[in-house]
Amino acid sequence: MPLSFFDFLGQLSGDPALSSTVLLTLAVLLVNGWTDAPNAIAGAVVTGALPFRPAVVLAAVCNFLGVLCVTSVDATVAETVYSIAAFGGGSRAALTALCSAMGAIVLWAALAWFFGIPTSESHALVAGISGAAVALEGSFSCIRWDCWARVGLGLILSAAAGAWAGRTASRILCPVKASPHTFRRAQLPAAAAAAFLHGAQDGQKFLGVFLLGAALAQGRGDEQTFLIPLWLMVLCALFMALGTLMGGRRIIDTVGREMVSLGPREGLAADLGSIACLLGATVLGLPVSTTHTRTCALLGVGSAGEDRPNWWVAGRIALAWALTFPGCMAIGFWMAKLSLASLS
Repeated sequence: MPLSFFDFLGQLSGDPALSSTVLLTLAVLLVNGWTDAPNAIAGAVVTGALPFRPAVVLAAVCNFLGVLCVTSVDATVAETVYSIAAFGGGSRAALTALCSAMGAIVLWAALAWFFGIPTSESHALVAGISGAAVALEGSFSCIRWDCWARVGLGLILSAAAGAWAGRTASRILCPVKASPHTFRRAQLPAAAAAAFLHGAQDGQKFLGVFLLGAALAQGRGDEQTFLIPLWLMVLCALFMALGTLMGGRRIIDTVGREMVSLGPREGLAADLGSIACLLGATVLGLPVSTTHTRTCALLGVGSAGEDRPNWWVAGRIALAWALTFPGCMAIGFWMAKLSLASLS
């Protein structure tokens, strides 16, 4: 039976650690919508298919629908995050560690936004949770390596498939004789679909965190029948949409202007390439990074055109991606260590 809204409120009122975890998870959802979702509309904004504000509203609405619609059908991505690591040591300590993991993600994402780098909150989430669980348990045996393997597979596929799909879509559209206006018009549904799939992927991951927190508050970290209540889907969707409405222009400028040069044809190709990859991953239940998929699709399009990508900018982004796993794992570990020490 799904967790009811009033039961969840009752848990919050009696457990400050769970309340803190929920607030931080909502903050991560805001940051995700703020820093990650702009990737979906970068092409449409840069090519002039949509002004910035209407594009942000479109992304917010489609993010909301993506969380709501796809999670109702298949919650495999949420299940992977829910079971990524085991939390023991009692309810209070486990929730304190989980709260530290969420704090690590907010800190990492805010730093990335400050430097205009589209980092992945998906991978920050996995790393932060794992680091906090290791701090709690005292060893790496608490980590579910089969779930990590799914995340690693998603990382490789999202980057490689995104670049290949972007390049392929660019070559397919190259001989198409159409006006720039036509390509811009076609970008509107493509940007909407990309934002929808972003919500479908990233919204699910944080649903898993909410359910994990509720389970730990009840003194269990085992895998139960995995049912996601409708009210929780709506809550996550609303906060991600609200985050998207906050903007994210720095990210758009980095990936759509500094890294590659986009015309309407190239913008549409990047949209179509990333849509194909994200749709396939969502159907298969792979927790891929929408940031990696989208950015690599833009790189694939750029490498297929006459104006080559700015590889210095791309290298800076890749370095941030490489540092996400060890960086967030370390921050989650030490924040959890400090928080747990204050309990004793």
